[in-house]
Amino acid sequence: GKVLSSHRREERFPMMSTFKVLLCGAILVRVDKGLEQLERRITYNKHDLDDYSPLTSQHIADGMTVSELCNAAITTSDNTAANLLLSTIGGPEGLTHFLRSTGDSYTRLDRHEPSLNEAKPGDERDTTTPAAMAQTLQKLLNESVLTEKSRKKLISWMQEDKVGGPLFRSVLPAGWMIADKTGAGDHGSRGIVALLGPGGKPSRIVVLYITNTHSSMNELNEHIAGIGDSVIKNW
Repeated sequence: GKVLSSHRREERFPMMSTFKVLLCGAILVRVDKGLEQLERRITYNKHDLDDYSPLTSQHIADGMTVSELCNAAITTSDNTAANLLLSTIGGPEGLTHFLRSTGDSYTRLDRHEPSLNEAKPGDERDTTTPAAMAQTLQKLLNESVLTEKSRKKLISWMQEDKVGGPLFRSVLPAGWMIADKTGAGDHGSRGIVALLGPGGKPSRIVVLYITNTHSSMNELNEHIAGIGDSVIKNW
């Protein structure tokens, strides 16, 4: 829980798709309490699909389980999966309520995918602070908010992230462990939350957000990879 380094840690930044880790954390808390089942199947139709639905678009006929939807939301950042999961906890307001119950008084979700990625400068909707996000991730990934089984499940989904390659993973030394979730939004916004460490063991949480820039996606990726490289070299 100790903060080792920070910059603008108390300022608000758009969460973008990094909120999906918090969402699946909220789902797993419900599972631990017996209020939800990972194998419960959720059905939907083509009208429910967001433009970015790499996995949910393949299962319109048979639906997907809660576990499969969390896997899709975190590993491929599938927006429809996230929206379907949000509907099970009371929508964005339900997720914000969950976060308040963990002691996070800053992080807030106000909209569904894809609107939450608008990242309009000065808009506090769908934002967090790096400090608040890091503290909440610490509670979900390293402390007792979740059972050990659910904690391992959440980390395993993040380890299987398939869209974070150009960021921290591109500079990760051999033998290091990483479990991460990225996000992208309008107004040159990009972000990543990660649990990582040497020797195959997670030892620190890193939260990084960039917003209100004129940089391209490739430029943002390179910038974040560069910061990640510096963080790792100064571990």
